Amino acid sequence: MHLFNNEYRFSGNVAALSIAKKYDCPVYVYDFETIKRQYDRMINAFSGLDLQVNYACKAMSNVTVLRLMKSLGAGLDAVSLQEVKLGLHAGFSPEEILYTPNCVSIEEMEEVVSLGVKVNVDNISMLEQFGQKFPDYPLCLRINPHIMAGGNSKISTGHIDSKFGISFHQLPLVLRIVKATGITVEGLHMHTGSEILDSEVFVNGAEILLNVATNFRDLTYIDFGSGFKVPYKESDIETDIEDLGQRITRRFKEFCKEYGRDLTLKFEPGKYLISEAGVFLTRVNVVKQTTSTVFAGLDSGLNHLIRPMFYDSYHRIVNISNPEGKNRIYTVVGYICETDTFGVNRKISEITEGDVLAFLNAGAYCFSMSSNYNSRYRPAEVLIYEGRDYLIRERETFEDLVRKQVDADIPMLQDKEVTS
Repeated sequence: MHLFNNEYRFSGNVAALSIAKKYDCPVYVYDFETIKRQYDRMINAFSGLDLQVNYACKAMSNVTVLRLMKSLGAGLDAVSLQEVKLGLHAGFSPEEILYTPNCVSIEEMEEVVSLGVKVNVDNISMLEQFGQKFPDYPLCLRINPHIMAGGNSKISTGHIDSKFGISFHQLPLVLRIVKATGITVEGLHMHTGSEILDSEVFVNGAEILLNVATNFRDLTYIDFGSGFKVPYKESDIETDIEDLGQRITRRFKEFCKEYGRDLTLKFEPGKYLISEAGVFLTRVNVVKQTTSTVFAGLDSGLNHLIRPMFYDSYHRIVNISNPEGKNRIYTVVGYICETDTFGVNRKISEITEGDVLAFLNAGAYCFSMSSNYNSRYRPAEVLIYEGRDYLIRERETFEDLVRKQVDADIPMLQDKEVTS
């Protein structure tokens, strides 16, 4: 979304205010041109390799977006049985899906195997169980490189105290299990965490994984995960994907030559592909001035966008109803009966009740982490594609809240006269 002639617009000249008027607020809006730009940028950064980009659908799993990702050439990174089924429903073939769970049961693993997708194992216990139960089913191993990366401790997944992955120091035990069960290891995987700022950190992790790879002779792919940072603030830094692409491409080619054959290089970006494509449009219910603060209270809350309260995440907030107004200082809050602050002491063009505020970088981990807290409805989702807007998820209604609830046949609730 860009400011053009004093109006915020999506690609194809679609006015953001027109979307708010047509679909009401709050509403999530995704711009396909931004998704395509990010995908193409990544493909170009690693040109010269047999590259497979698997979209990490936990970031945003709307089926229409999944289908568009497939149309671009992406595979799918799924972390649950349900995401696997969504991927298959969206048209991905089983071999295009890599299932990377954590702390799941062998029963879930069995169901995933029955669907034929690629499986990634991230702990010794599951490796032993899986190897004994499915010795003829090739798998991938998730290795923990013991590297701290990520903009918040809650999204750092590759350090020594993380629950994710098999420590590379446990390699001797892994090799004994593989030999004892006869299972084939076809891939290796790592994921250090989100918001990688320094290419050197990523390259160091890749080097650890490549060293591990020399112990497995049946590999067909190596998956370096993702975690590429996108800009959230004006003049914010981001992962230099072009520099990283050059460095990884050069080293990976060297490794394949040493290994004796070419392997597929995989990445699994989520935020990198979808974050900047998403905008969350909300309406101002009330402007409230206290002795020390001016609050802008919205028709939304942490039930729709929990990242600021959960991760201390920053989302730029703009007043698309008054884009050229004088900047004033506001604390932007939600309507939930709990502290749900979106931003404190933000410079935003002057706000009046009824204005529409837009949250940028709202594509990743926003709708997918929404809930019905306070029994509020989840919002609609809209896609902008080639200058047209498409509704891709309806706004919830009261019927959605009670659809799965059961009126239990409890004796004390029977034949009782209701009194006021």
